[in-house]
Amino acid sequence: MNWQAIAVFDIDGVIRDVSGSYRRALADTVEHFTQGAYRPTPADIDRLKGEGLWNNDWEASHELILRHFEVQGQVRSQVSIGFDEIVDFFQRRYRGQNLDDPSQWTGYIAQEPILVTADYFDQLAAAAIGWGFFSGATRGSARYVLEHRIGLQNPPLVAMEDAPGKPDPSGLFALLTQLAAPTVPPVIYVGDTVADMHTIQRARQHQPEGRWWAVGVLPPHVAASDEGYVADYRDRLLAAGAAIVLTAVTDLTPEHILALTQTDAG
Repeated sequence: MNWQAIAVFDIDGVIRDVSGSYRRALADTVEHFTQGAYRPTPADIDRLKGEGLWNNDWEASHELILRHFEVQGQVRSQVSIGFDEIVDFFQRRYRGQNLDDPSQWTGYIAQEPILVTADYFDQLAAAAIGWGFFSGATRGSARYVLEHRIGLQNPPLVAMEDAPGKPDPSGLFALLTQLAAPTVPPVIYVGDTVADMHTIQRARQHQPEGRWWAVGVLPPHVAASDEGYVADYRDRLLAAGAAIVLTAVTDLTPEHILALTQTDAG
């Protein structure tokens, strides 16, 4: 189809509120493997993700654990905690004890507030705006929220298992291939972290002939914070390359998308 534009969405913090799920599992994991000595606050996690390197929450958990022990005077190589142990503990908090059957998931994932409805994507399609998802979430988790919780049918998706982590833009390019546009129209990537914004900068470097925009969205835990914290978070996304920063993904209407793509690419 000849799309007027394509909007690609991150999932965590944009499509679903993960402050009480992924972020809670992250904090639980760090607390567990530091024997209760350190539980990262939401601000601690935001600061880590603000470095632009820790989009994967398993890796973020591991990094915060290592940093804790470094502060205690240990060398990283002396910290004998296996990454697979971290992943297993995290997943059992996030999904529940039955890791492989989504119909039996009873962990934090089952309680995530959803930030958008299927009607939003119908509105995009009606305006000839293609859409899909490029997320660092696992494929199972992403499909659970998109299909089971929102009700989308076989949505275009590139998940953790399908491509290198952000800010590498390979997954973004793979998603565009799924959408099968005969020519690549203006592309908007919508995310809530510095790594998401950097993904568009990398895409621009790899394909300078394309037209690329990064749109920042404040994750719910930030949008509900005090004005100073909101301003600081917004400034970090803008500094990382966001053309605009919105309070909620639904603020990005079809009209807004088409107007943005008439401006100079960021």
